[in-house]
Amino acid sequence: MEPDIGDVREVTVGDCTDCYYLDTGMYDVPEYGAAYILDDERPAVVETGLGTNHELILEALDELGIERSALEVIAVTHIHLDHAGGAGFLAEACPNADVYVPAAGAGLLIDPERLVAGTKAAVGEQWEYYVEPRPLDEERVVEIEDGDVVDLGDHELRVHEAPGHAFHQVVFEDPANDAVFTGDAAGIWVPSTEEIRETSPPSDFHLEQCLEDCETLKSIDPDVLCYTHYGPREVGDDVDRALEEYATVLGEWVDAVETKRAELGDDDAVIEHFATSSEMVDVWGEEKATAEAAMNTRGVLGHLDGRD
Repeated sequence: MEPDIGDVREVTVGDCTDCYYLDTGMYDVPEYGAAYILDDERPAVVETGLGTNHELILEALDELGIERSALEVIAVTHIHLDHAGGAGFLAEACPNADVYVPAAGAGLLIDPERLVAGTKAAVGEQWEYYVEPRPLDEERVVEIEDGDVVDLGDHELRVHEAPGHAFHQVVFEDPANDAVFTGDAAGIWVPSTEEIRETSPPSDFHLEQCLEDCETLKSIDPDVLCYTHYGPREVGDDVDRALEEYATVLGEWVDAVETKRAELGDDDAVIEHFATSSEMVDVWGEEKATAEAAMNTRGVLGHLDGRD
């Protein structure tokens, strides 16, 4: 029987230990959004979802026997609300946990007014699946940067900057598991079809930096990629091929949007074209597939404007 949304699943690929994940039911789409839990001397939650279903993460902690007062680390790869929207709710429920946030974006989780406005502009009608984030207490925020290490005990989270998807993004390397929590730096993994998809939202997407992020991940050379979207993937010796595949997907995607813009000469028409021709309808449903394609198209158009 396939696990349901909210069910705790052990990461069993590669040589991973003490690592679990759950489907947070993001956007009411199965296998789209994951949160991870490392059960260690200093237990950690990596990625927090939209906040809408943050109770599922708390229930997962309960199931794993991790007292809420024992949780010490809440870590997010970047401040986009599909990754960090639940941080304030989890911090409220887990009073001894600090929230580890990339320094470049930490202030926007402490005072999220501008972040919420930007998110609404980026996601449009998808906002109905979000919840207003709880502001973080500044005293409980630990700002992290490239080269920092979060010690959990047997495991640690080594911080590597990865600003292509967003200027405030990092990835977390877990050497003990030979794994990396990728955020959005390695794209969207679709386990049901075993394909990688682009993610290029406005307003910070930058193709060349995304390609550099792929090189960063290659240099780490992990055995397992733990995607927020979605789930753990064992790549083993094929990690370079997996990341080259994403680099190719991104390059072809940007080229397609640029070509269609030259053909149609109207950005609204370009967005409409890609939104109504998404290949992901059968996987994510029409609503999410259409909205995702429109958002990603807007991100590329903004990037192309920045090149001019």
